Amino acid sequence: MDPLFLTPFLTGLPLVVLLPLLGTLLRLREEWLATLGLAHLAGAGGLAGMAVGLPVVQGASLGALLGAAFKSLSGGGNSVYAVMILLGWTLTLLIAANTALGDALAHAVVDGQLYFAGARELIAAILVGSLGLAALPWLTPRLMRAQLFPQHEIANRLPARRWHLGFDLLVALAIAVGTATLGLMATFALVFLPAWIAFRMAPDWRGGNWLSAGIGAAAYLAAFALALWLDQPFGPVLVAVLTLAFGSSLLIRR
Repeated sequence: MDPLFLTPFLTGLPLVVLLPLLGTLLRLREEWLATLGLAHLAGAGGLAGMAVGLPVVQGASLGALLGAAFKSLSGGGNSVYAVMILLGWTLTLLIAANTALGDALAHAVVDGQLYFAGARELIAAILVGSLGLAALPWLTPRLMRAQLFPQHEIANRLPARRWHLGFDLLVALAIAVGTATLGLMATFALVFLPAWIAFRMAPDWRGGNWLSAGIGAAAYLAAFALALWLDQPFGPVLVAVLTLAFGSSLLIRR
């Protein structure tokens, strides 16, 4: 690999493992629309950050964290995420139309800037990936119990709000960094499609996590190689590879 692309390649690796794992929990909680809602707010935050001189990762993280906090307070699930999509889309277009950045940078935020990732993006991806992989073993059983046996928390007066908020903030951070580097639709595809394939094909929860993360990593490696070989933008190639993987899973399942 050309050393020029080594940092971008390493930047994406922690994200393509963490995002599919978060996707399995979001699908279990029936909150898969979270990706698009938070990603739209992250895109708007990243664009607003660039307008005032902040790095894209910082602006995107702030936008997504505010969305996660609002969702946690409202408790609206997918309905709140739908509002986030509309708000993020509106803010992105208005910021692009009323600043010197223009549509070019708005498209860059939506489509991703992985090829231009530097040390700042690499550090952010490593920190978010490490935090997520360390927190998930503790969060997962509590979130599963809350979903499958919701009265258990009420009967035992457990502080369930803490781990629900913690998970929402973790998802927001991961999606923000993913949106700022991989792109909005690529991040959505990584959360949505591997988890959907795993739910259809895996024999159990542990197997589903392995399958979901494996699909995300394998698709990333294939897409990165294809994008460089064919001289194509990375985001659309990754989405195409994941879509083909989902289509193949339908044939295998049938």
